[in-house]
Amino acid sequence: MTAVKTYKSINSNQENLHFSIAKMQDIYKLRNGKVDEPHRHNFYSVLIINKAKGIHKIDFNSYELSENQIFFIAPGQVHQVIEKEKSEGFSMTFSNQFLVENSIPISFIESLNLFQNYGQSPPLQLESKDFESIENFANEIVELFDSNAAMKFLSIGSFLKLILIACNTCCAINPMESDIAISGASLIRNFKNAVNQNFKKEHSTSFYASQLFISPDHLNRTFKAKVGKTAKEFIQARIITEAKRLLFFSSLTNKEIAYQLGFNEPANFSAFFKKHTKLSPSHFKKREIK
Repeated sequence: MTAVKTYKSINSNQENLHFSIAKMQDIYKLRNGKVDEPHRHNFYSVLIINKAKGIHKIDFNSYELSENQIFFIAPGQVHQVIEKEKSEGFSMTFSNQFLVENSIPISFIESLNLFQNYGQSPPLQLESKDFESIENFANEIVELFDSNAAMKFLSIGSFLKLILIACNTCCAINPMESDIAISGASLIRNFKNAVNQNFKKEHSTSFYASQLFISPDHLNRTFKAKVGKTAKEFIQARIITEAKRLLFFSSLTNKEIAYQLGFNEPANFSAFFKKHTKLSPSHFKKREIK
């Protein structure tokens, strides 16, 4: 099985370029309408779609392309845009280095309810008025990107932040309680980091709560208020996402994947996978390869 294609830099010809934006219709023309293979980036991607037809697959979940949509793809996510015709919109990419150089804290990105690394990553569907506002920001960025303006990337960083804030406001799940708002963002960031480091061995919410010196109930309440799912659901989504990637992009057997992901018995892994995907690991692999 071929390893997943990974883009490590935003522009292979300009290693020092940490931000890029292009019109989707220009990308379609450049590729002669050819569909790219599933791939991942080591940087963030934002697709601002005015109108399109087709599907966007993100970590093996399919979303229909439509109008007034914005997709957020986090570093490491496997995705593929399959267009039925030329799309209209913008494809914007930026790295952690760009954020640092333009005084945008990584914690700001991590505090947003936009880049859902694991589980479902549906597009943000906007009303025409809200989308038009964000599209105007994108046009400003394109104009700056193609110019020789002084401190243009600092200006681009400001417009990027405005776009992300506007999008986050539109997709806010519910207002956070005052006690949660103070420390919630930091707690969620620390929880996600802990899960990424330990999910192959530890599957319980209580383990992560103890690592953060809080109760499982407090962890679940905070995570649910900010993200819209429980801490347990996030842990399970992380395991399922990794399982799908290993099934599709590696030659490991189901048994080897089960042990690698911390299951004592392959049967337990198969039952867990089928419960969350409605498919056995073998059937999932056959379907995706087909």
